[in-house]
Amino acid sequence: MTMPQDYNQPHIPVMLSEVTQYLNLQRDGVYLDGTVGAGGHATQILNHLSSHGRLIGLDRDAEALDICNDRFGASARPISTHQKSYHQFPEVIQELGVPEVNGILLDLGLSSMQLDSDMRGFAFESEGNLDMRFNGDTGKTASDLISQLSEKELTEIIFQYGEERHSRKIARSIKAMKSMTTVADLKEAIRRSTPPQQRHKSLARVFQALRIAVNGELDKLKSFLDSFVDYLSINGRVVIMSYHSLEDRMVKHTFRALKQAGKLNVLTKKPIIPSADEQAQNSRSRSAKLRAAERIA
Repeated sequence: MTMPQDYNQPHIPVMLSEVTQYLNLQRDGVYLDGTVGAGGHATQILNHLSSHGRLIGLDRDAEALDICNDRFGASARPISTHQKSYHQFPEVIQELGVPEVNGILLDLGLSSMQLDSDMRGFAFESEGNLDMRFNGDTGKTASDLISQLSEKELTEIIFQYGEERHSRKIARSIKAMKSMTTVADLKEAIRRSTPPQQRHKSLARVFQALRIAVNGELDKLKSFLDSFVDYLSINGRVVIMSYHSLEDRMVKHTFRALKQAGKLNVLTKKPIIPSADEQAQNSRSRSAKLRAAERIA
């Protein structure tokens, strides 16, 4: 299988050794990679599994799954992949006849392949249409969403999901644009409404906010956090990497509540961040925060 043109750059998995350590992989265990992508973390997990072990990989991104399947398709490794959102994992494992898993990994960040794609519109450095959907076959694009939102609703999304203090000015500028179908259109609206010295950060925050809204990311994370512990075996581990404060806060509060309920032992008192060397080698890892917990009851 030939890689899609936009996906020819390798994705570097973040905190690979830390993920492996906190998952405490058992050779015959069953593991869920809820954001398998092109298979970066999955490769390391599979290296620790015997032929009796099992890895179940989920992702909404069909192109990333194509690369993942190409990567493992010719091997005898015990992996199955499914084009589903990670919050849908209960129905996937039930269909597979798997009552519980020994570990769950979520890497909530965008892959380098997605960010570098000119066809997807995830990053302000890219070109092309303002899409931002993880699953390009369903749902509204960012352009569709912007056209349907009121200025007030758009302001709230940019402020809440992007934590951007110029949200009102930016929303007004976006709605005033004659066209809002490309990355260039959105960048121009932000340029017109933000001071130049902080514009790079404003661009990143607005693109992040719209991506979260388009894909319903926080709703899906809440759904996952409400259910995952019921499918994790006793002594099973969950490892979640988030990339902005809203996600990290949700994970922290859920782990704390489950600890107080006597169900989880939190393994990370503070979130783990990439080493200085990793941050230097992979700038996109800098905002990553890893939290891990173990089911005890």
